[in-house]
Amino acid sequence: MNLTPVTLCFPLRDAETGTEVLLGLKRTGFGFGKIVGIGGHVEPGESDAEAVVREVWEEAGIVVLQEDLAHAGVVEFIFPARPDWNMSCRLFTTRRWEGEPAESPEITPEWFAAASLPLERMWQDAGHWLPPALAGETIDVVVVLNEDNETVASVRIPRRRSGRGFRAADFRESKS
Repeated sequence: MNLTPVTLCFPLRDAETGTEVLLGLKRTGFGFGKIVGIGGHVEPGESDAEAVVREVWEEAGIVVLQEDLAHAGVVEFIFPARPDWNMSCRLFTTRRWEGEPAESPEITPEWFAAASLPLERMWQDAGHWLPPALAGETIDVVVVLNEDNETVASVRIPRRRSGRGFRAADFRESKS
């Protein structure tokens, strides 16, 4: 199975009400109109870290250094109705960057409380893996989408990776 390599970065900051995460309203292309993480495709010759640093700058106007990235896991997205959309997404968090988030042609960045994410405005799968990733868990799941390419058919832990960096109780096979 061919999986396109993509990355997402979740800048985190402390606020009076708790931890906040920088997400963005997608203004163009894949995910248009949804609240999404900041990131995108890994270009040929780039590492995942290089790609996410570039994408964060292009989409949100902030400078993140590779050494300030924390690996938060991997989510594989499987679209049976559109196999060309299948992705392997490397997740990162960071608590250090330079600059203030600014709107780009692709993303309107916005801070959200990590404890009350706008899940109703996000891809349906986000509720399965984003809260534990923001809480410091290392995610390793496969999300299979339904034929509508929007709703989740299943979320599972790949057997080949079980027991590494996450609690199995957090990610039992689930159907949405």
